[in-house]
Amino acid sequence: MTKQYVEFTTDKRFIRRARALKTIEAMVRMYCRGSGHRERAPLCPQCAELMQYARRRLERCVFGDAKPNCADCVVHCYSADMREKVRTVMRWAGPRMLLRHPILAITHMLDERRPVPTLPARPAPRSAQDQRR
Repeated sequence: MTKQYVEFTTDKRFIRRARALKTIEAMVRMYCRGSGHRERAPLCPQCAELMQYARRRLERCVFGDAKPNCADCVVHCYSADMREKVRTVMRWAGPRMLLRHPILAITHMLDERRPVPTLPARPAPRSAQDQRR
């Protein structure tokens, strides 16, 4: 199966990004609670740091609301160590999402089937002669 590419667009309402944020928050909460992290605040410090990082990455996503799932994205904005932490969380929480948060899990799986957007074209570099004028 080949990936389809769609043109870059941004929706001002950011519905998909808000849903992606809810999904990652649910997964991190489930992982933190289920992994025996001892602090009983909403999240332990390590999981809270991971959640803040994921939130910043979502807010700054170059695709806006046309954002694909991170696993399918052509731009890897997560650092290598954070990407591995998120993979660990998703591997643990993913199968459990269907029971605890079925709507979020199903919409996340449906988003995997959406076409992957391409990056907007970069403007052509200006030549030295154009800059002198």
